[in-house]
Amino acid sequence: MAMMGVEGGGTLSDLYQGAKRQLLKARDGIERLERLESSTSNGGLDSPELSYAVKKDISQILSLCTDMDRLWRSIAAKPQRDLWKRKVEQVAEEAESLKDSLDRYVSRNQKRIREAQERAELFGRANGDSAHVLRIFDEEAQAMQSVRNSSRMLEESLSTGSAILSKYAEQRERLKRAQRKALDVLNTVGLSNSVLRLIERRNRVDRWIKYVGMFITVIVLILFVKWTR
Repeated sequence: MAMMGVEGGGTLSDLYQGAKRQLLKARDGIERLERLESSTSNGGLDSPELSYAVKKDISQILSLCTDMDRLWRSIAAKPQRDLWKRKVEQVAEEAESLKDSLDRYVSRNQKRIREAQERAELFGRANGDSAHVLRIFDEEAQAMQSVRNSSRMLEESLSTGSAILSKYAEQRERLKRAQRKALDVLNTVGLSNSVLRLIERRNRVDRWIKYVGMFITVIVLILFVKWTR
């Protein structure tokens, strides 16, 4: 049952292994951010690129969890279904924990930037020579805002992609049910095998058209993510 597949995403086992790899990558990114935070003193600056990369990894993990959640529910054997349910829930909990750690880090960094700006403003009022320092922190704040905007756009695009793939899956199930009913009717009236083969070929063409559409959707999402970085 673990080999059951999802359109555009591979088997349940493949999705799970991919999510575990993404968890390791995101956890390593969090640890690097925290080391950077602890190694800098007096309001050290953030790494917006690394923060964005970690946020992107977490979003991808949550998207994989959505696909895995849809798959394990379709497993017929209850023991296997319960096992995969626990595995998927564990991955989702770890992803949420990493997201909370990242949010706390970003909050701390924003606080440090505000405090540094306030110190720079006080220093500027004392000697009138803090314009350069303020400009540095303004640029850092703008960079962080840009990363947050890009992250929000990435989450929206991932959500849209997941919705599209889910809709494809629903349409596929409806087509399968309709095909089975049609074949039952045709068999009942004794339609020839040649006509049945023609219908089957048409069904394969329809599937290829659907797969091409899904492939184009994934390519557009990838190009969108690269464009927003």
